[in-house]
Amino acid sequence: MTDPIANLSDPLDLPCGLRLPNRIAKAAMSEALAGSDHAPNEQLACLYRRWGKGGYGLLITGNVAVDRTQLGEPGNVVIEDDRDHDALASWAKAAHDGGTPIFVQLNHPGRQANPLNLGHTPVAPSAVGLAMPGAATPRALSAVEIEDIIDRFARAAVVCEAAGFDGVQIHAAHGYLVTQFLSPLANLRTDEWGGDPERRMRFLLEIVRRTRKAVSPGFAVSVKLNSADFQKGGFTEAESRDVVAALVAEGVDLIEISGGSYESPAMSGSAAASTRAREAYFLEYAASVKEVAGGVPIAVTGGFRTHRGMNSAVASGECDLVGIARPSVTNPEAASDILADESAELKAHEIKYGLRPILGRVADLKQLDGLLNISWNTDQLHRLSRGEEPDLTRGPLKTTAAMVRRNGRVAFGKRRGL
Repeated sequence: MTDPIANLSDPLDLPCGLRLPNRIAKAAMSEALAGSDHAPNEQLACLYRRWGKGGYGLLITGNVAVDRTQLGEPGNVVIEDDRDHDALASWAKAAHDGGTPIFVQLNHPGRQANPLNLGHTPVAPSAVGLAMPGAATPRALSAVEIEDIIDRFARAAVVCEAAGFDGVQIHAAHGYLVTQFLSPLANLRTDEWGGDPERRMRFLLEIVRRTRKAVSPGFAVSVKLNSADFQKGGFTEAESRDVVAALVAEGVDLIEISGGSYESPAMSGSAAASTRAREAYFLEYAASVKEVAGGVPIAVTGGFRTHRGMNSAVASGECDLVGIARPSVTNPEAASDILADESAELKAHEIKYGLRPILGRVADLKQLDGLLNISWNTDQLHRLSRGEEPDLTRGPLKTTAAMVRRNGRVAFGKRRGL
């Protein structure tokens, strides 16, 4: 239950009975570390073993796909069945070795599938393309395919529980498939999966419903939800509040608030200066849904940097859990530092492309910078996974080369099952 006078160091009890040791979570960032078999490996275990000792109350993994034919990027872990049980169990244990609970973030990219996988046709609620250079027009899903994807989320959650994870997070933010169903811009269906806000949210609610039914009562089922997608005519805060109310009725254990997409990357650190000055990007919205959420804890990720800002958000009751992402890349012990020092302030590295007047004529600089910073942080995650320290001197050219190499390695290769 939520506590209006809680502090960062206080534990948080989720409705399923799981106790988080404090109110700071390491939020999800896509690691892109799996090999060609899409199984977890020792690099992921090494990374989460370090985070597990970093003082966090909760670790949330990056994108774990539920369909190996539909990937956001080549290095995604995929869970379709229990073939990788032992590797998954080692991943969960790595976090638990430091005493930290861990959730697996389950996701389907939809039309945000890897754009450099040439010849692959992504799927989506409707045949509406992503407003980004090089994005393929998706194929609209059939009703049978939609049901199959819902079952994939539930099946993956069962595998995660058997492997020893503490919960799952359904990714319904940042422009991925669940978000596409929620968006009136991406979902133009007029059947039972679209046409009005109630039917557009049905896909998410069915995933939660079947997942909750498939796992044990003590296993956490959480959701990452956009406050809005920050696009004219898109998913609004009012619609998001209605989704929160519906999720509460389905018995979710935690709702994490974020926002934006790769078309409008409010979540990537490219937010306006006025937004960054408020420290927490989505805190005002989170506070507005607390009454709707009732006893379901609310987490907010995006922009938190100081002990003062984090503790104030929790103590005021505006949120119950604070998520930090990019600062945990350059400082894996960020939570311990914040909890130990009330004057502590975290740093998040941010880089931008040069030649801005020229690039600005042919591309959206906000999109480019957002992708650049995501890739820079992925590079640092890979260093941590090898037992190395972050490289703060890494610039845009090396980062871009690594991004193309990482995402493009399947572009001209043989494709199976597509």
